[in-house]
Amino acid sequence: MPKIIVDWKTITDFVTDAFVGVGVPREDAEICADVLLEADKRGIESHGVNRFKPIYIDRINIGIQQPVTNFEIVRETPTTAVVDGHDGMGQVIGYKAMQMAIDKAKQYGMGMVAVRNSCHYGIAGYYATMACKAGCIGITGTNARPSVAPTFGVEGMFGTNPLTIGIPTDEEFDFIIDCATSITQNGKVEYYERIGEEVHPGTIIGLDGEPVEGDAGEALRRIRKGTAALTTLGGIGEALGGYKGFGYAMVIELLSAVLQDGNYGKALNGVNENGEKVPYHLGHFFIAIDTNHFLGEEACRKKSGEIIRSIRASKKMPGQDRIYTANEKEWDVWCSRKDSGVPINESVQKEISDVRDALGLTQYVFPWEK
Repeated sequence: MPKIIVDWKTITDFVTDAFVGVGVPREDAEICADVLLEADKRGIESHGVNRFKPIYIDRINIGIQQPVTNFEIVRETPTTAVVDGHDGMGQVIGYKAMQMAIDKAKQYGMGMVAVRNSCHYGIAGYYATMACKAGCIGITGTNARPSVAPTFGVEGMFGTNPLTIGIPTDEEFDFIIDCATSITQNGKVEYYERIGEEVHPGTIIGLDGEPVEGDAGEALRRIRKGTAALTTLGGIGEALGGYKGFGYAMVIELLSAVLQDGNYGKALNGVNENGEKVPYHLGHFFIAIDTNHFLGEEACRKKSGEIIRSIRASKKMPGQDRIYTANEKEWDVWCSRKDSGVPINESVQKEISDVRDALGLTQYVFPWEK
């Protein structure tokens, strides 16, 4: 499908105004827009404006996500906190929770905040980046609707459960590893459906234990119906280490539920026993480690940079002239997009126009309408 570029100011203003239009307070709407568009700035289009309408606007409109976020601190100590998000905006909950963890780390060296009853919080790397900018190592994870099968299983029992870590460096960008513990994630399959790309072999397993291939839309429907599931890092079975991805996924599932007494597994389906849509009640966790409580931010950044550059300078495989470290490709994408804007495919163009019309934001005229 053809993509059309929308400049950053226009898309940022529109997304912010649209969130305000469905009841999100403006200060919160600005946070939500910033998190959402950060995904597009990094080239993670599966979590950017592609998800703006179906994951956020639609869920607010049908009443399973609250536009006004009640950020309730259930319990707090100098270095820890438990927060109930009451099904508010996941980005707002995530932003405030990570900031709380950072503030605790700055005072005491480390801080951790566990969250329950939240909603989709966007790219996890956003929160790890917050920590890095503050001179902290940042760690975060979240559970999600059950769509991933355990090793030797075929049923979706837990979410794509990203494990995300940020470490400050002395380069133009910090080291941010942000990826699901499954080979791929639902958002990526949704994106494949939008652009007409087929499922990648080995990423989805059917109830018969065989790989699901072909049309991404049909694969997504099967995942939703419970007749197929995503596979963990390492793939089907144990031969390529699928049990490792399974183990790491379970770490995220546990840390997203046990400390805050949150929901897990099939309780995160988003539907009740009558098939009616209900809030997802997701759990997250946020950890910040202040480098100044060790040998200092400058020393940390310098050593991290040295290690990363030594890896990049190592011998390359034939036909390759570059080794990438985490967040390097995302930085390259930002450098290529910062002066232009976000590329938006045809199906999302229609969604954006529909949201604009429904909310009466007539001041916005998009490039595809000219």
